[in-house]
Amino acid sequence: MNSITLFVSVVLAGIGLALTALGQHNIGLFFFGLAGLVFLSLKMANTWEKFVVLRAGKLHGVKGPGLFFIIPFIDDIVAIIDERIQTTAFNAEQALTKDTVPVNVDAIIFWHVHDAEHAALAITDYQQAIDRVAQTSLREMIGSSMLSALLSDRKTADQHLCETIGQKTQEWGITVSAVEIRDVAIPEALQDAMSRQAQAEREKQARIILGTSEAEIAAKFVEAAKIYAEQPGAMQLRAMNIIYETTKERGATILIPSAMVDSMNPTDVAAVAVGLARQAPTPEK
Repeated sequence: MNSITLFVSVVLAGIGLALTALGQHNIGLFFFGLAGLVFLSLKMANTWEKFVVLRAGKLHGVKGPGLFFIIPFIDDIVAIIDERIQTTAFNAEQALTKDTVPVNVDAIIFWHVHDAEHAALAITDYQQAIDRVAQTSLREMIGSSMLSALLSDRKTADQHLCETIGQKTQEWGITVSAVEIRDVAIPEALQDAMSRQAQAEREKQARIILGTSEAEIAAKFVEAAKIYAEQPGAMQLRAMNIIYETTKERGATILIPSAMVDSMNPTDVAAVAVGLARQAPTPEK
């Protein structure tokens, strides 16, 4: 019962009552009968609704949206179909993956009715059927998938479920727009094992990186040693640079072996002395 039908019926019944009170019994009865007819025959469908009407047991048509009339006691509204997008949650508990791992999977499906006639007449309860088909398709998908693929590539699983369920519901006048897997739960013991495996893989990768770095450093040292062996002056410059760097710390005392001093020429020694003098603190006046 909608508000417009009720309002029109009440108005006509009020007119009939008023006319009866004024002595116009026949006209009053007419308005009473008209009010009853409107009450039974005038229907209104919202913009998202479709009314499936049978006349004498046969399909008469799909009405709506808006106002429409039916013949009382001959026409029968067998279904009111909501064509808005609907959501249905479904799950699969203790389903075995292809590698025999039990998992609990929760998902949600987005669908809408695109053919009200088929949804009302081709199947008894299309909402319950969608739930059953979704659960069956989910279990089939889990049984054909490896656990690693199920955990890492949900978009592919979502697309596969959407296509599979959509093919089954298309003949019922129902379109599946999307399927989303919300959660994949695995046993706690397996979670611990996977965590340890991931940690071991990270440690392995860290050791490989460290070993590679050590090999590269050793190669650079070998290359530097060859240069120092071929160019003794480069070794002296390196030694002077080391001395200079160590004198940056104020108050540091540098002891230079006599052999190192003897190996330097007078120019090198003077350069070291100048560098030390520059780094020495200036006495306060």
